[in-house]
Amino acid sequence: MSNFKTAAAELRKAANAYPGAYEESPWGELVVKVKGKVFVFLGRADGQTFGFSCKLPSSSGLALSFPFASPTGYGLGKSGWVTATFGPADDVPLELLLDWLDESFHAVAPKRLAEGVPRRGAAGITAAPKPAKPAARKRATAPKKAKTVRERRASR
Repeated sequence: MSNFKTAAAELRKAANAYPGAYEESPWGELVVKVKGKVFVFLGRADGQTFGFSCKLPSSSGLALSFPFASPTGYGLGKSGWVTATFGPADDVPLELLLDWLDESFHAVAPKRLAEGVPRRGAAGITAAPKPAKPAARKRATAPKKAKTVRERRASR
């Protein structure tokens, strides 16, 4: 656990360390994007609170069980976006938020870019990427018999 200013700085540094990541400030709020898509909102720099929003397609249900978490506004919560809000006196679970940041990057980044980045596991332990699913086997089908002129006329 750490205070919110330290956590905000660490999360910003970690977000920018991903390949292709860059910062922008639309709407007066700091965001980090990859290939033009936002993967984390780092909130406004007002010094009073710290807000952190990211896309959690796998763990949003569990994330919402924490008292500091809520569905992200503007309809983003319906797509798995979760917002965590902290005040100056709150302890910030930095390792948990780093795991969320990693899940969000892998959810938003193009697959080819994300494949080369190892996934974080719970509490900062690096996990191996999931193995690829085997390709589906195609069934062999007999070629279709061409219709004769009579059959084509009869089907009209």
